[in-house]
Amino acid sequence: MHRKTVDVWVGLFVLLGLAALLFLALQAGNMSSLSFGKTYAISGKFDNIGGLKPQAPVKSAGVVVGRVGAIGFDSTTFQAVVTLDIEEGYKFPKDSSLKILTAGLLGEQYIGIEPGGDMANLAAGDKIMRTQSATVLEDLINQFIYSKAAEGKETPK
Repeated sequence: MHRKTVDVWVGLFVLLGLAALLFLALQAGNMSSLSFGKTYAISGKFDNIGGLKPQAPVKSAGVVVGRVGAIGFDSTTFQAVVTLDIEEGYKFPKDSSLKILTAGLLGEQYIGIEPGGDMANLAAGDKIMRTQSATVLEDLINQFIYSKAAEGKETPK
């Protein structure tokens, strides 16, 4: 009898460990908040997407309203084409804009939607023209260094 209770407790402990590993795998893969509801696809073109990845969240006012579906490259305009899968319950005006943002100083990147004021809403297959690319930390540092170097060249009279 004593052996059976030990086996049951070991089995429960192993199941709990497997559940914890599954949870960590979903968190690491950014899949913890997958939605299997209906979505509609919209797209936007960006000059630079930085470290944006498929399945990255799409947020509006801090609320996850969808996921990045696919990332491609348009060889005629030399821009990244990002397809967003927006949950069907969320509607945005046609003149909305997209912005690639970063969660924290060096955190993961996500897409922010800023709603516009148009009366008509986005539908499946629509393209958003107003986009803002990712801010690249190296570019900001270079701008700062060059501006400081330019200040140093000026000689006061």
